[in-house]
Amino acid sequence: MHRVTVTLDDELMAELDRVMAVRGYQNRSEAIRDLAREGLKQASLAQGDGGDCVAVLSYVYDHGARDLARRLTNTFHDHHDLTVSSMHVHLDHDNCLEVSVLKGSTVQVQHFADHVIAERAVRYGDISIIPAKGLASP
Repeated sequence: MHRVTVTLDDELMAELDRVMAVRGYQNRSEAIRDLAREGLKQASLAQGDGGDCVAVLSYVYDHGARDLARRLTNTFHDHHDLTVSSMHVHLDHDNCLEVSVLKGSTVQVQHFADHVIAERAVRYGDISIIPAKGLASP
């Protein structure tokens, strides 16, 4: 582990302290490490570095929409190599929630997620991508 000295202006320090309080950090080092990891993740994704990742894809869809469940099932079967696990939840009479853990190349996972989310009658979709290189032990 390396020790780094950083100078922050008063407004930025106040915002950091506010985030720490809201998220329950015990010290500034942990808060800054997490913020740095998130910034590095975003930079990696923005650069399209093409490395591997794990991801959580969640989406809500109208289960009564014509052929949607079949199309989604076929899409997942066509990309079975990316899917680690999926969970299906009946939210109410009309809506279902699917949560899938994905693993593979960031480009392929993002493309797959975009395809699922873009399906007609998918009402909401989101993906959280974690670069695999961020999972390495220190």
